Amino acid sequence: MTFEGMKDDDLVFCPLGGSGEIGMNMNLFGCNGQWLMVDCGMTFGDDRLPGIDLVFPDPGFIEDRRDDLVALVLTHGHEDHIGAVPYLWERLRCPIYATPFTAELVRGKLAEAGLLNEVTLHVIPVGGTLEAGCFKVTYVPLAHSIPEGHGLKIETPHGTIFHTGDWKLDDVPQIGSPTSEADLGLMGDGGILAMIGDSTNVFNSRQSGSEEGVRTALIELVGTLEGRVVITTFASNAARLKTVAEVAQKHGRKIVLAGRSMHRIVEAARKTGYLPDWPETVPEDKASSLPRNEVLILCTGGQGEPRAALARIAAGDHRNLSLAAGDTVIFSSKIIPGNERVLGFLMNKLALLDVDVITERDADIHVSGHPGRPELERMYGWIKPQIAIPVHGEARHLKHHAAFAKSLGVPHALAPKNGDIIRLAPGPLALVDQAPAGRLVLDGKAVIAVNHEAIHARRRLMENGFVSLVILQEDDGSLLGDPEIIAQGVAGMEPGGALESDLLDEIDQALTNLSSREMLLEKTVAESARIAARRFLRIKTGKNPQVDVRVIRFDDEPYDGFYP
Repeated sequence: MTFEGMKDDDLVFCPLGGSGEIGMNMNLFGCNGQWLMVDCGMTFGDDRLPGIDLVFPDPGFIEDRRDDLVALVLTHGHEDHIGAVPYLWERLRCPIYATPFTAELVRGKLAEAGLLNEVTLHVIPVGGTLEAGCFKVTYVPLAHSIPEGHGLKIETPHGTIFHTGDWKLDDVPQIGSPTSEADLGLMGDGGILAMIGDSTNVFNSRQSGSEEGVRTALIELVGTLEGRVVITTFASNAARLKTVAEVAQKHGRKIVLAGRSMHRIVEAARKTGYLPDWPETVPEDKASSLPRNEVLILCTGGQGEPRAALARIAAGDHRNLSLAAGDTVIFSSKIIPGNERVLGFLMNKLALLDVDVITERDADIHVSGHPGRPELERMYGWIKPQIAIPVHGEARHLKHHAAFAKSLGVPHALAPKNGDIIRLAPGPLALVDQAPAGRLVLDGKAVIAVNHEAIHARRRLMENGFVSLVILQEDDGSLLGDPEIIAQGVAGMEPGGALESDLLDEIDQALTNLSSREMLLEKTVAESARIAARRFLRIKTGKNPQVDVRVIRFDDEPYDGFYP
């Protein structure tokens, strides 16, 4: 495909994921015919994608240019920034760069995928620099809700870009150093052509808050509680895990880790030096031997994930852990929009156990890892970019962020969509072309397009049900009795149901209308029965079930026709 508006000597920005949604971050910078990718993330499936757990950006545009893809640079270790790496790397086949903690997480993913020995993974020190093609990239430490959050200073022949990644301002972040106002101001004084920035909390009029405040609140809160205490939080927030360890030690409780992600993050953080004083934990199967008021369970499942540890505990399905009246569950996490229903279901299960539930709405037990408007204003004051390109947000976030940047005096701003090819230099800011930008999904072990026929068929089956007809014929085309009907998910079509005999009559009438010659044509017989069945079921049930018709003639191979 030719992109006439994009010139090789332009400096362009093209998001393939993360612009128009929160998650699936994948951003491209093009310069002098070379490409740099920043992040390679994923998001989770929902009810619109039955049977799908993971969703990825479609990298087809850069896959076609992978000989010119000089590097994939990862800003930090959250799943929406690194989660697609093991699934998409074989389409990209480029070197990967990450700081130590992020690299440790990626290494584990690549090992699980059997790719560790194939991928060139470069570990860059915190605040370090790398050169890839015509790009010079410097990691700029910024506070976030995971160790080693970084922005990227990207120097090119046409000017310098600051890609913020995910960030916040926190003077006491618990892990890592606070964001350096002096360093950011110095970078801004050196001249920044464009800032590509986090838009998640652009509607928040308040600053995101400090992990130190959460630490104080959790210490105070847990000191008032009896019985078992469960704290669920984002496993990747190692600073929060450090706080929970301090809370447990302060109140004489032993930590029990529950959930694979918790174990994985603690192991990675300890290995890279971020949890040096982590206490000895109690294995799940030993927790029952401790008095209930000496247990603190740190577990996954704060978003109501059905297979996570907390959901299994609440349902009574966990092998080793249980809750009872007088216990407390603390949700030290944000309720992500869209998860309200499933979280409400989980909290109701806990309520039926007489377990107390405490959320961020009840106490100051969570702060965001993304900047509110006061923080954005300070960042723009330090960086002073000529161009603002908001990313990491839905369309409404991006448009609001672009307007906010202009109100702060940024000369030019543009809210992108996935696939937009935006010229940053030379010349004026402009949308010059459109790259294909879609979604891929993990369907079992296969990565397929989100519009794959298998997904459409599965959705139709889920919404409308399925009816199979088996028609038996003699070699002269005459019928051998009534067709056999097998129905799934269609009310009234159960064996012996009210509609079954009426459907048989409808099919019989349709086949009676065929001539003797037509009855010898298996495809004609199958299509006539299918149309009659679809019409009847649509009128009688108001649904459009998928209909499969199989015609079997005794002197021939069966006609195996599948009609959606």
